[in-house]
Amino acid sequence: MSDIGHIVVSHDIVADILDLARPLVSDSDLGPLVNRVGSSRFVCIGEASHGTHEFYDWRARLSRRLIEEHGYTWIGVEGDWPDCWRINQWVRGRGDQDLGARQLLGLFERWPTWLWANEDVVDFLEWLRDWNSARPESKRVGFYGLDVYSLWDSLGEIMVWLEKYAPEAVESAMQAWQCFVPYQEDPHRYAWSTRLVPQSCEADVVALLSEVREQASLRAGDESAFDAEQNAEVAAGAERYYRTMVRGDRESWNVRDIHMVDTIDRIARHLGQGSKGIVWEHNTHVGDARATDMAQGGLVNVGQLLRERHGGEGVALVGMASFRGTVLAGAEWGAPERVLPVPDARPGSHEDFLHRALGEPAVLMFGDDRERPWLAARLGHRAIGVVYHPEREFANYVPTTMGGRYDALLWFEQTTALRPLRHEPPPREPEFETEPTGF
Repeated sequence: MSDIGHIVVSHDIVADILDLARPLVSDSDLGPLVNRVGSSRFVCIGEASHGTHEFYDWRARLSRRLIEEHGYTWIGVEGDWPDCWRINQWVRGRGDQDLGARQLLGLFERWPTWLWANEDVVDFLEWLRDWNSARPESKRVGFYGLDVYSLWDSLGEIMVWLEKYAPEAVESAMQAWQCFVPYQEDPHRYAWSTRLVPQSCEADVVALLSEVREQASLRAGDESAFDAEQNAEVAAGAERYYRTMVRGDRESWNVRDIHMVDTIDRIARHLGQGSKGIVWEHNTHVGDARATDMAQGGLVNVGQLLRERHGGEGVALVGMASFRGTVLAGAEWGAPERVLPVPDARPGSHEDFLHRALGEPAVLMFGDDRERPWLAARLGHRAIGVVYHPEREFANYVPTTMGGRYDALLWFEQTTALRPLRHEPPPREPEFETEPTGF
């Protein structure tokens, strides 16, 4: 393209952004977005990093308004089921009422603990418990983990439940437990063993899932039965996830995201037809994969699958982005957290054009016309993971058509790092990464 042509295209993109953007200064500025997405069965709120205060803060503000004004009944997050079930019980007044939110989040052990054990999550959970305490139990908002990592924790929860409610099933369930015992609660050690010897615990864990499903069906509507069945789903999904991951197969991404959407469906069925869910995950999970280069690699994600499964019920995808600032992240998987600089966005990226057009926080809502100059442009869109190296920023941009990926975007010019509740200790042994790098 000639310089003149490039200038014209850039001008059109900047003008389009300006036309779509509205200032984002206070909670009241979220009003048009809340009204636009409030009728959807599912609202997914993304974040461009897991370590940015503004993303967590404004995600909480948007969620509060959706709960208060449009009756959303549950939140699903990128976290482990057992840990988040404990939070679910706490915010609904059912368990650990002698603990505060800080103490509760202090029980999180999986790295990075700061993903949930941080000041912004404390503030939100305290608000949510207060909100719930003023409502009848049937109207209280739940908090659930969607992820697939908690193999051993979930197996332990299953055994406890069976001992209490179905002791006759414990002996057969012990086969799955005993299959994993030699690996000393290390799913990576188990997964690597399956590469060397073509033998796995898959059959045992699938049999356990079948047993728990049968026992849970005898206690239909019981919250503890729902918890046990989901832990069995996690155990089966985790066994497959880790076994796939050690092959270096990117299919592990799909195993994880499909599990998260299946979990969303199970929560929605459990809570009933009138339930409405809010999903908190990274942009790479929330933003429709078909509008990125992920689709070319055969990857799917939560946003895409929810649109495909539930488009008729209403699915709203909200992304976030920023130009510069600081972020909390590790130098490698399992490393102590650091506050790192986020450099100015790359020239020609979505973030660069948003900066040039706006220069201040904004909310941008996309209407029916997604062929507008900016919404149709395929440009880099920054994605920062829990491991981050600012000096290698060029690897953190996902080619994205913004109008296909989201329905709205929250934009921040300058962002700051999360404030963790505690510092991560040095790992006692090497940690293995549990998601594909580079997104």
